[in-house]
Amino acid sequence: MRAGASGSATAQPSLRECVASAVRRYLLDLGEQPPEDFYNVVLREVELPLLAEVLRHCHGNQSCAAAALGINRATLRKKLKLYGLG
Repeated sequence: MRAGASGSATAQPSLRECVASAVRRYLLDLGEQPPEDFYNVVLREVELPLLAEVLRHCHGNQSCAAAALGINRATLRKKLKLYGLG
């Protein structure tokens, strides 16, 4: 269930909670080894499935996906090419 949504007795964790949990697990798995360039690692790991899923949701329509993401279509195309999705 989305944050603020109602209707089900069993609430699913919010996207923020899911991300926090995944980051926590990743850091625990690293142990004492400090993450290197962690911010950019997280951005790359999150951006690829984000783009792919939004594009899938929009049935491959890049204009729809760009609007849903709140970015320019040219920016979306650049990112799709970067990740080999375009």
